[in-house]
Amino acid sequence: MWTYEHSVETTATAPSVWNLWADVERWPDWNSEIEKIEIDGPFAVGTRISMTPPGEDPIPLLIAEAVEDELFVDEARFGGLLLRTLHRVDPAGQGRIRVTYRMEITGTGADEAGPEIGPGITADWPDTMAALTRLAEAAETAGADEADEADEAAR
Repeated sequence: MWTYEHSVETTATAPSVWNLWADVERWPDWNSEIEKIEIDGPFAVGTRISMTPPGEDPIPLLIAEAVEDELFVDEARFGGLLLRTLHRVDPAGQGRIRVTYRMEITGTGADEAGPEIGPGITADWPDTMAALTRLAEAAETAGADEADEADEAAR
């Protein structure tokens, strides 16, 4: 088995991050390694996603787990390999959350293939996660501004 994990902390809330995850068509807004993406149903367990990295063939993903505002797991199979990516949000204290991505590569030949393919797949995670949390924070700021404007208009 091969694993890699990366975490970032943010002032965004879990629902703001979840909303970005659940809006699959917008993933390219914060993940530059996606040229095209399609989802064949709701953002829920059992739904399939087709994700195309720039210049590559589509990668079929399956949502294997999904708990709103907490986590989702996608899986991709390549021959005897299973690439499982966990996306999780945890409280980090003092109005912050921790966003964690963890990849696990298991199956036939994972000990050899994991170190060969894993680092290339996960190399962009720090940038991707920074962009994700910036968008989540911005969405909250925009939402707060809209709420303030609505309060002012109601007065």
